[in-house]
This record gives sequence, structure tokens and C-alpha cells, in this order.
Amino acid sequence: MDHIIPQWTYTVCPNVCDHFQAVCSAVWSTPRWQGSVLVPILFVLYTADVLQLVKHHRLLPHAYADDILGVCRPFETDELQHRVSESLDAVSLWMAANRLQLNHEKTEALWCSSARRQHQILTTPVLVGCTSVQPVTAARKLGIYLDGDVSMRTHVTTTVRTCFAMLRQIRTVHHPLPPPAMLTMLRSLVINKLDSCSSVMDGALDVLLHRLQLVLNAAIRLVFSARRSDHTTPLLCELHWLKVQER
Repeated sequence: MDHIIPQWTYTVCPNVCDHFQAVCSAVWSTPRWQGSVLVPILFVLYTADVLQLVKHHRLLPHAYADDILGVCRPFETDELQHRVSESLDAVSLWMAANRLQLNHEKTEALWCSSARRQHQILTTPVLVGCTSVQPVTAARKLGIYLDGDVSMRTHVTTTVRTCFAMLRQIRTVHHPLPPPAMLTMLRSLVINKLDSCSSVMDGALDVLLHRLQLVLNAAIRLVFSARRSDHTTPLLCELHWLKVQER
């Protein structure tokens, strides 16, 4: 396990009481045997002490598979920043004692707040050992891009760009393909991308949902070889596809 390098990401979010919430997550790139139940059990046993380290620094740990989250709500952002640094130092020492290595270069820090409080967010770097980590405006976690203003704008932009790139590639080969093969490609390469983690878009701005709907409209027009001026609602009903707002 000497080559295992975990990546830590800290996200700081304010709640309605203007307290701050720090979330730290560790993702280990570990070798796994397909179909083996023993590997995740051994992994949990091997990293069980990390949860106690997180609790010792007054963080509430949450473990899910190979992800570990630590949550706290201090009153001062300086206290939070200091607590996060101490927690990472303790985890780094534990990992060194257990033949693991913390990758400081891939560590990211993200401060989150509402749009009207963005100017109150600290811009000073977070210390991870001897490395200073500069806060970023967006961070990727489990396939989802989180913005500093929690607007999901970066996630939508990335999803739309990827889906339209897939549609352009499918359009070049759609003539010789039979309709069932076309639908299979669209469902696997485009529709699954739209539906992935779609619950995080609940409450998002209508303008962002409209951009995702444009992707769905382009996909359904490609299936029926429809023009851009044709209405897509009857076509969606024919394939029993829901609109983005209904997914």
C-alpha cells in the first residue's frame, strides 16, 4: 500500500445562522479486486483510526465507502481555518506512520457562501503541513462541481459542454445506425450524463435548467431527424422522456 496517495478536499459553507461548516473528504485510489467483499471491509478497518482523529479536532466525521467527511460549525472563520490545518496535520502524521502519503499538491480548499456574502470570504491560503493551499472558486467532488456561491453554474456548464460534444460525434455516424442503436448511444452517452446526480439541481435557477433542457431537445431532434423549429414536447412524449424539471 506504499503507492496509495489520498486526495483531500476541504469545503467551507455558511448556514442560515452565518456559522461556517467545514467539510473535508479523503479519496483513496486503492487497488481493488472485482467482486470481492473483503477489500472494502479491510479498508474500513485499516482507516478506522482516522475517524477518531477527526473527532479529536472537534469535527463530526462521516464515512461513506472510501470517503471521509468531517463537519464543524465554529463561530469564527479564523478558528475554522486553524482547526482544518491541525486536522490535516494529524491525519498526515497518521498516514506517514501507516505507510501512506498525503498528496498536498492535489489538495483543494473551497469557501462557500451566498452570492451577497462572497466579499466576506477569506482569501488567505489554508496550511496543509508546509504547503499553502490557495482557495479555489469551484471544486469537483464525486462527479459534481461545487461553486463558491453554491449556484451549480460550473456543474451545468461542464455537463452541457460534454453532452453537446457527444451529440456532435453521434451526429456524424447517425445515418447508418438503426434507431435502436441510436437510442442506446444517446441514453448511455448523453441522457445518463444529464441524469447523473440530478437531485443536486433541485432548487437551481431556471436559466440553468433551461440550458440542460436544450441538451435534451437536441438529443430528441437527433433521434427523429427533426428541424430546430419543430416542437419537442410531442417527441419527448413519444419516447416517454421526461423534461429536465421533471427528472
